[in-house]
Amino acid sequence: MGSAGATLARQSAAVAGKKRWEMHTVAVRRFWESIASCLNGLDANLVQVYQDGMAADGETGRRVMEKAAERGSSNYQLIRDLARRGAELRKTEDPALLLQEHESIRTAVQQNPTTQDQQTAEPRQLQRDRLLEQRDEFIAATINATLKEGELGVLFLGAYHNVVSRLARDIRVQAIKDPELVRAYFAELLAGHDDRKLEELASRLAAPAHH
Repeated sequence: MGSAGATLARQSAAVAGKKRWEMHTVAVRRFWESIASCLNGLDANLVQVYQDGMAADGETGRRVMEKAAERGSSNYQLIRDLARRGAELRKTEDPALLLQEHESIRTAVQQNPTTQDQQTAEPRQLQRDRLLEQRDEFIAATINATLKEGELGVLFLGAYHNVVSRLARDIRVQAIKDPELVRAYFAELLAGHDDRKLEELASRLAAPAHH
């Protein structure tokens, strides 16, 4: 998301507060460590990687992956490791839909929330919801069309997506992390005030993952 993503992260940190954001930083690191430990057991030569936000494959996709990994993204560092072991990075998203969503996010983070009334906020939320649905439809169609028998698809996806219900029936799905748990964690981080609950949710997210 570029500068909009950085702004959104700063706003989230401000909402959560310094102490809770520091807790979050540790939780994120442990979360990705648990996922990496799980995926290390896979035969990477059979793995096809589908990444949330990835609108290219081939050389362009590899450049995006390498740059994001170099910037410190745990997600992309894990993908880079899989790719170096033989996994293939596949195009996952429609670039046009991503551009629409990024523009929507950029507009939202640049506006002062106190100046937005319900009449303007609701249509924007409906637009974002519809864009998410369109992205999910595209992602599922892409996986259905490209994941071949005998391959292992690894899908990295935000917790508010709904792709699984759109996948072909012959694709067996196993979630490494529970999306509902991720959503509960972020709700507590950004809107809650119970540090003990936040720690408990973070601990559950960092628990060993199994495939």
